[in-house]
Amino acid sequence: MSFKGKEPSVTAAGTNISVGADGLTAEERLYQETVHQLQKTYSKKIKPLEQAYCFEGFHSAPLTSQDIGSKPMILLLGQYSTGKTTFVEYLLGESYPGAHVGIEPTTDRFVAIMGGPEPKVIPGHAAAVSGDLPFSGLTKFGTKFLSRFQVAQLNNPLLSNLTLIDTPGILSGSKQIQRGYDFTSVINWFAERSDLVLLLFDGYKLDISDEFKGAIQSLRGHEDKVRVVLNKCDQINQQQLMRVYGALMWSLGKVIPTPEVNRVYLGSFWPKYKTPVGTIYEDNLELLASEQRDLLRDLRSIPKNAAVRRVNEIVKRARQARVHAHIIGYLRSELPSMFGKNKKAKAMLDDLPGEFRKIQIKYNLPPGDFPNAEAFRQDLDAFKIADFNKFSQRLVANADDALSSDFPRLMQRFPSHGRPSAEFGFPDGDDDVAGGSGPSSTRTGEFPSSRQSQTPAPHMTQLVPHPPPYSALSAANSSSSRNPFGEDTDNNPGILRFRTLFEGLCDPKRKMLPAAGARNVLADSGLPTELLREIWNIADWDMHGELDQVQFEVAMRICEHLKNKETLDNARQQVFTELGLVNRLHS
Repeated sequence: MSFKGKEPSVTAAGTNISVGADGLTAEERLYQETVHQLQKTYSKKIKPLEQAYCFEGFHSAPLTSQDIGSKPMILLLGQYSTGKTTFVEYLLGESYPGAHVGIEPTTDRFVAIMGGPEPKVIPGHAAAVSGDLPFSGLTKFGTKFLSRFQVAQLNNPLLSNLTLIDTPGILSGSKQIQRGYDFTSVINWFAERSDLVLLLFDGYKLDISDEFKGAIQSLRGHEDKVRVVLNKCDQINQQQLMRVYGALMWSLGKVIPTPEVNRVYLGSFWPKYKTPVGTIYEDNLELLASEQRDLLRDLRSIPKNAAVRRVNEIVKRARQARVHAHIIGYLRSELPSMFGKNKKAKAMLDDLPGEFRKIQIKYNLPPGDFPNAEAFRQDLDAFKIADFNKFSQRLVANADDALSSDFPRLMQRFPSHGRPSAEFGFPDGDDDVAGGSGPSSTRTGEFPSSRQSQTPAPHMTQLVPHPPPYSALSAANSSSSRNPFGEDTDNNPGILRFRTLFEGLCDPKRKMLPAAGARNVLADSGLPTELLREIWNIADWDMHGELDQVQFEVAMRICEHLKNKETLDNARQQVFTELGLVNRLHS
């Protein structure tokens, strides 16, 4: 692979990161070139084969350029109140627009959390017709689904390389039939396009409802993407954790019929800017910190391997389309030319597994590429076999050429050695995540790029956008997984100085301070009512009418600055900077 010009090299965290005049690293440029070549190969050699034999009616709609070129995606699934939305906040280090967390079912829609210049929410109907977003295929699920889908954009560095999909909590019983759309089909649509699927459980919700079972079973064919997360493990002691883990494995074994044991990550994924809720058992903290590092290491690899994953997904789809064409072409060729077509078609459908075996032998096709016979028969009932096109050797030959030539040529462009994850905005090393303690030098609290003096070329832009300080993937966290704001020293501006006051006033279960409770405390500052009203609007940025611990800290610190005769704008700027909430300044 050739690049124009010579790329300057800058050393960050002991790693050479080459950035060209276009502001892209070599790996990011490779990803863009790979996506462009995939789009070209798919549209010329795979998509015509799909359209000729109505592949959409049996699998999924043809891919658009936005589908192939979209950012890597992580899909979160789980029953209600297992911590899906909180897990997103844990990764981002902040809440996203429209997020709401509670012990009751709160997320009632699918939310795609994506990067954007400013925080905003795009309704589902608008997102589905936007040419810049990869969600046009969702229109097939109808108006009722699109009314329950939205895109939340946020100026967060992690979202420059990832898209997170938050899903509604799965309930149990007859409530599921009231959604108005096919929930499992929507899950399957997102799973096909996701790079990782996380199934979240907690120690108090191990049961698997019928719809959750259907959602998990719809992930067949994507088993390599699935990871299981057992959340809130710090709320049960060591003995209970052992029993809960065994019960979860038993439940999963009845739903996922594979001989392999599913990888289950243990942890307590709570945002670092919020006070932990519930009783904390410290006998598992070392184990949970290790498990959380393993999971975050898995997440870190997603952007780095995005180009290879894209090739893998298109290759898998091409093989499916190729086998589909052989099946339809064979069934079509077996029909009589004049009379008895319906009778022959019914006979073939009644013995579809037998017909599949004939096709395997005739065309030397691997059995593993064939679809489920019963599911294929049900889909085929909606068509007349006689209406399909006859078998086209030319279209199949084009797909064979893509599989044997184009895709292997693309794979040869990837380096055989791993590239540093820092190129994609993640801290390098394995021991600096989730506030874990280890031999990594990032325990000093510095960002990797700040350890060395750098003199970038004038045309170069910011090399590595780092996560916010409260993000789980930030290297600038303390060594204790339960003390996310650093050591309690006077020179750490991230210390929550009003934590004790907040804990004495807030709701002990929800860890939120209602407006009535905050009013008296803020009024004690002696500031005019007009200023206090503006301070409240700044602190209550999610407009819930109540403050969490960090929001209360913001309000109290702004009051301090105003009492010292500073302007409101300057006070807001300084407080948000001290607390690592710079992204909030533009919201």
